[in-house]
Amino acid sequence: MAERKRRGEDPADDNLNDETFEDAVEDEDDVADEPVSRGGTATLSKAKTEEADSPSKEKKPRRGPFARLGRFFREVVAELRKVIWPTRNELLTYTAVVIVFVAVMMTIVALLDFGFAKGILAIFG
Repeated sequence: MAERKRRGEDPADDNLNDETFEDAVEDEDDVADEPVSRGGTATLSKAKTEEADSPSKEKKPRRGPFARLGRFFREVVAELRKVIWPTRNELLTYTAVVIVFVAVMMTIVALLDFGFAKGILAIFG
């Protein structure tokens, strides 16, 4: 099995000094002000981007209930235009498949119900 070489063991490793601990450490005052996260993510930068991304209420005026209702119906119509509607033959085929499946399942459930009822009556009579 191939052995892994650790950093610094290979004399040809020319990246020995590309990172130092001092470069990664910030001032202790800056670290104390950062929000704490258990996930190890950069929560300070995330908090800054959330503040920039979140729209304030002053920028976006509220619409009345009729305007919102109108927008809802316009979006519904736009989504319905994206739907690929089945042809008449496909619709009839799908309908037949559903009716046959439901009939088969009803038969199975009815037979099981009849069998359990007869079994219970035979046992407890």
